[in-house]
Amino acid sequence: MAQKKILFIDDEPVVLTLMKNRLVSRDFLVETAADGATGLAKAKTWQPDLILLDIAMPGLDGYEICRSLKEMNATADIPVILFTAMQDAQLDVLAKSAGAARVIRKPFVDQVFQAIDQILGPQ
Repeated sequence: MAQKKILFIDDEPVVLTLMKNRLVSRDFLVETAADGATGLAKAKTWQPDLILLDIAMPGLDGYEICRSLKEMNATADIPVILFTAMQDAQLDVLAKSAGAARVIRKPFVDQVFQAIDQILGPQ
């Protein structure tokens, strides 16, 4: 079985490193991006099976990035999981309207792996 590819987009270097290591240890191929513009470019060229995307980032936020991904033919069908530390009751509605498959609240590591397994199947 081919390894599944995950693009992880977050502006926090420590979180990028932690999650990349955890995902690689689960046998995923992982690319990271520290900002929205880089994430959009990598998504288009690398064609991941799934995108994990922080909502609260400087410049383009996760909702804007997700909407852009869903508007591009090359990335429209890639599932996106948004994550955040925010506890706003509107998060689920905003995430769905942006085209996200799911929104997960931090701390999120175990929830991320459950969602990945549900979307991509066990690795």
